[in-house]
Amino acid sequence: MAIKISVIGTNYLGATTAAGLAEFGFDVVGVDIDEARVKVLGSGRAPLYEPGLDELLRKHTDSGRLRFTTDYREVADWAQVFFICVGTPQGAHGAADLSQVQAVVDTLAPLLTGPALVVGRSTVPVGTAAWIGRRFAERTGDLPGLEVAWQPEFLREAHAVEDTLHPDRLVFGVCSESAERTLREIFARPIDEGSPVIVTDRETAELVKAAANSFLAMKISYINALAGLCETVGADVSTLADALGHDKRIGRGSLSAGPGYGGGCLPKDLHAFTARAEELGSTELGGLLRQVDLINSARQARIVGVLAEALEGGLEGKAIAVLGAAFKAETDDIRESPALSVAELIRARGAAVTLFDPQAMENARRAFPLITYADSAVDACVGAHAVVHLTDWPQFRELDPRALREVVANPVLIDARLSLDLDAWSEAGWACHPRTAKA
Repeated sequence: MAIKISVIGTNYLGATTAAGLAEFGFDVVGVDIDEARVKVLGSGRAPLYEPGLDELLRKHTDSGRLRFTTDYREVADWAQVFFICVGTPQGAHGAADLSQVQAVVDTLAPLLTGPALVVGRSTVPVGTAAWIGRRFAERTGDLPGLEVAWQPEFLREAHAVEDTLHPDRLVFGVCSESAERTLREIFARPIDEGSPVIVTDRETAELVKAAANSFLAMKISYINALAGLCETVGADVSTLADALGHDKRIGRGSLSAGPGYGGGCLPKDLHAFTARAEELGSTELGGLLRQVDLINSARQARIVGVLAEALEGGLEGKAIAVLGAAFKAETDDIRESPALSVAELIRARGAAVTLFDPQAMENARRAFPLITYADSAVDACVGAHAVVHLTDWPQFRELDPRALREVVANPVLIDARLSLDLDAWSEAGWACHPRTAKA
């Protein structure tokens, strides 16, 4: 009998998971308490911008393999496997807020009548799976055949569909061979294609995602700390990163200097991992992770400092064009966006900020209403005393610096992403910062 799957929580993680499982050949029902979101998903559209997700959703809502509901009762007796994909936002003192996870357990538990495998995918503090198991037991009266497993996701925004269908690894945190067999059956396609499988206990599986994201945050903060040193001594941080990246123990990925990390994962997961480490008495790890976060914030302040130095007279009364609002290209996600953090720091120094982003404009407008928003990159630059490049969209790399020179009041460029062709910009009459950057 084919496994029937319910995915509970259908925002970024859940919508992508549900569509991916349908692509693997399973009948899937997504459950969410947000009626508007369920309606959008039911029409084959994603509730956010993610390349390829609309097409995958539409394919399987049309095929009948995938549907969405707000009613837990529709899936309680129908599904054998339940993936928990609800949000775990940052709570007090950086710790993860597990209220949505608890709500899922408390709603689902009284409706279950038979064996079920509950699989956590949300990013949670270590020990959560055991807590969920105890809570299910309390609310079901130790229902026979109920088991909790953990299968962390490693989705990169702007690549989530690819990462779902072709994961670089699969981690199964299980307590039984039966749970492992079920997960191997569900993920048979990527396993057959060569995705490695790591079978472990639930605690290790819970730690993998937090540890991976915290390590990436450390890597980004490290190269940004080096960027500050390079600016001081006149070295080229891009070439330095290339040289470091050839070391197989280090690698080039996530070793590009810029305004820092952001989004819905790295900052939140770093803070939650820090809080949990300190709760468990690991003060050395907690101290290291806190320093990583400080370096990230300091990098954003440094970009504003470079801008103020470039304008000599300071930022008060200046018009500044900001290119980018999303935390990275190919997404509309502005959560913890370093681009918007820098834009707000500039505005707080008395400058008038005009911003453009190809996808994140509406989200930015709602969250930062005091910033002015333009209809295009060129419009954002009209009359600007400086242009600050903060999100590495391909469209910004294609801008004509000579044409842009004609609309600005002062040709100053701050390439915080270190990805523009600064030789071409300099030849077009721009003063480019940092001067050591390399195209």
